[in-house]
Amino acid sequence: MSHRSLCIAVAVAFGSLTNPGVAPAENRLALVIGNSAYQSVPALPNPANDAKAMAELLSSAGFDVVSAPDLTQSNMRLTIGEFADRVAGKGQDTVALVFYAGHGLQVDGDNYLVPVDARILREADVPLQTVRLADLMNALAAVPSKARIVMLDACRNNPFSEINKVTGRGLAIVDAPPGSFVSYSTSPGTEALDGEGINSPYTAALLSIAKEPGLPIEQALKRVRYAVNDATKLQQTPWESSSLTSDFSFFPGEGGGSTRTSPAGKGQQGASARATTRSVDAWKKELQRKPAREAYELVIKDDTVEAYQAYLDLFSKQLNGPRVREIFDRRRVMVAWYTAVTVNTPASFQTFLAGFPNTDLGVTAERLLDRARSRSLGADAFAKLANTCPCSLPTQTPQKRATKRATRDDDDPPPRRVTNPSGGATASPVGPPIGIGIGIGIPIGGGGGGISRQPSGPSRGSSQGHRN
Repeated sequence: MSHRSLCIAVAVAFGSLTNPGVAPAENRLALVIGNSAYQSVPALPNPANDAKAMAELLSSAGFDVVSAPDLTQSNMRLTIGEFADRVAGKGQDTVALVFYAGHGLQVDGDNYLVPVDARILREADVPLQTVRLADLMNALAAVPSKARIVMLDACRNNPFSEINKVTGRGLAIVDAPPGSFVSYSTSPGTEALDGEGINSPYTAALLSIAKEPGLPIEQALKRVRYAVNDATKLQQTPWESSSLTSDFSFFPGEGGGSTRTSPAGKGQQGASARATTRSVDAWKKELQRKPAREAYELVIKDDTVEAYQAYLDLFSKQLNGPRVREIFDRRRVMVAWYTAVTVNTPASFQTFLAGFPNTDLGVTAERLLDRARSRSLGADAFAKLANTCPCSLPTQTPQKRATKRATRDDDDPPPRRVTNPSGGATASPVGPPIGIGIGIGIPIGGGGGGISRQPSGPSRGSSQGHRN
């Protein structure tokens, strides 16, 4: 290498260390969808602005960005598939990020993203005319990558009035699959504000906070949560579920730069972090030494049921006590709902209805209870049939059959012969029983990796904190 080439290489390397806008070494791909121009309901003003601003931010953070505004259902599915193909082509050292702004709905515990051409008159139209969040997560999980990040500014009020009475508010909880991070603009089961500026409160906070060099995404979203909560006068509290197995920050810096794989046994950010959630007593010990305002900020950033319970035990009569009570009560409903639809049995829905009889999810719970009962009756019928079917008789081993032949009395009748379909004679059918399997899928989150049904993907959540 010439002296001049060496100097250039050193200058480039130094610039990448000092300039937070320089792309990290890993591959970074982003899909940014902004659905504003809805055809059958009023248009949304901010998603187009939010998508454009996020595309610019991600480009400066080293992402190769695909911008996809105002997608119909067919184009939305095609775009997601093509994006997954691009991720696969880049290899497993790739960070794949999807940002979606627009309408979203939950039905039967599944979350759905709404294309601009959706015309939803009844609940049954939702799966037919939208894109399931679980399918997006499946598409990303199907290809090897270092990290998968899905950010949903999609929890606004439901604009389809005909189904408002039979669907739950907001989005349902999803559990981020291993190696994934899912963020909602407000909490599960609640609605986000569109905001008074050109950007939504969630996107506006993200655009500012994510620029800090080296800030891990988990810490960034905690700050976003508090900033949005403060900007909306306590009305909106973003939420996320993290099962990342590597560190990620939008811009390089002293905090760790881009994305690094966590060493085995070093306390990964994802599933293992959930196992170390602090107890209510541990939270009370920390909060009791702090002023109410500071305690409120801490529990909002942490966004766990345990933290909220501890705050209520100590500060329920303070100014922010009623708001924490509202968040706490709604989170308990959504965690119970997540459990019910994940277990997906008559008992799980009966338990939910007994504990939370008068919620917006009651009609759905009753319907899913009837469906689970019908499925259970069908399974019982199959079991009874299997118990009476000759093919379910225990298998005789060759040794037992030989012993029986040796000890059979001469007067015993010979083994029964039957005719097979081709006309040949065969021995009496003695062999392994025929198994009848009934597969019942359960969600992983929003939802979502491969999800058969998802209460829309626990974080049934780790850190719990989501626009419809």
